[in-house]
Amino acid sequence: MDDLKDLATQVIERATRAGASGAECLVREGREFSVTVRLGEIETLKEAASKGLWLRVLAGQRAASCYTSDFSPDGIGRVIDQAVALVQFTSQDPAHGLPEPELLGQIPGDLLLYCDDVEAFSVDERIDWARRAERAALDADPRLQNSEGGTFDAASGRLVLANSLGFVGEYPQSYCSLSAVPIAIASGCAMQRDYWYSISRSLACLEKPEQVGRVAAQRALRRLNARKVETCRVPVAFDPMTARSLLDNLFEAVNGDAVYRGASFLANRLGEQVAAPGVTVIDDGTIPGGFGTSPFDDEGVPTRRTPVIEQGVLRSFLLNCYAGRKLKMPTTGNAARGLAGNPGIGHGNFYLAPGSAPPERIIGSIRRGFYVTELIGSGVNLVTGDYSRGAVGQWIEGGEFAYPVEEVTIAGNLLDMMRGIAEVGNDLEFRGAVACPTLLIAEMTVAGR
Repeated sequence: MDDLKDLATQVIERATRAGASGAECLVREGREFSVTVRLGEIETLKEAASKGLWLRVLAGQRAASCYTSDFSPDGIGRVIDQAVALVQFTSQDPAHGLPEPELLGQIPGDLLLYCDDVEAFSVDERIDWARRAERAALDADPRLQNSEGGTFDAASGRLVLANSLGFVGEYPQSYCSLSAVPIAIASGCAMQRDYWYSISRSLACLEKPEQVGRVAAQRALRRLNARKVETCRVPVAFDPMTARSLLDNLFEAVNGDAVYRGASFLANRLGEQVAAPGVTVIDDGTIPGGFGTSPFDDEGVPTRRTPVIEQGVLRSFLLNCYAGRKLKMPTTGNAARGLAGNPGIGHGNFYLAPGSAPPERIIGSIRRGFYVTELIGSGVNLVTGDYSRGAVGQWIEGGEFAYPVEEVTIAGNLLDMMRGIAEVGNDLEFRGAVACPTLLIAEMTVAGR
């Protein structure tokens, strides 16, 4: 790690000597692995290493950035020269700039972002886990005769950020994941596929292959003999996997970039009731081991816990320094970027706080309605909040699953949907950086036949 920190600080020093009034440098280095086994045979296997350096330079109110994966002296020299030359041709914007010096810093201590058991797991063991997950799914029932495979992914890497205000920060990361995608076939009905997966920073916390395969099998089998329903307005429950997509939409709506451009249906609603009183949404970049956790954001500002919605009231947007200046608000420590372009806005661990209702009780309370287990397509207008997506799931009659449903569309408006949340489940579980428990929306349009 020290060599990457030295590299980043040297690049900053050279950029300022070349005429930049300010500069920041992000360096990433990592390794990736992926194997997919289909019907017991290796179908794809990939192992790769990558590295990259991103440099942003400032000249007053102008900013320009360049990227390179060439860490040779000539390659580093070229990216510095290009960035310093390019900044003279960019437009001025008072919102450009590094964070105020007093905002810089990082969370101390070990945030459990890296576990060495991921790298210690051999290639043969990774292949074996993928094979076992697929085999467990196919062995669960004779109707499971085909598969899109079992997959094991792993990655580890390091990140260093430095700027001309003296900030230098670094942290390592790792993760591994396991999935299975079986295909169910039964006489007289269409084939159905579904999946299940487990993901963790540490191999020790990953679900075992047999568990992943069994759950994937159950999810595929429950979709057999699916049918359409008549168009109606009914209560709609979202399982945790599909409810999570609603939080993805909400994040886009509270993203400061969309807000200052007026491209969000929540742009002028700070302090208003935008969701049901039982809804609280948090962005927290400090949860140990979380997939949205880091000691600092991609501008060198410490991450934090930000209540976005509290008891239904919109309390905060998510901002980096640029969006904050545009909106005359302080950054929330949510700067994020790839290895090209100016900093954008990302979330930490973005989640809807769990309620007290077990999912079984939520389903049992529905006399007639729809339980969504998969969403298809993208039909969300973030300017107006209009929402329309294809959906798959289970029809509910008398508080019980009656039959599987497919080829329907659910429609509404995101603001109305959030205000119409009637129940929040107690089954919050993080399988990534965004998480949501089971949700029940009082009424939506289900368009079928």
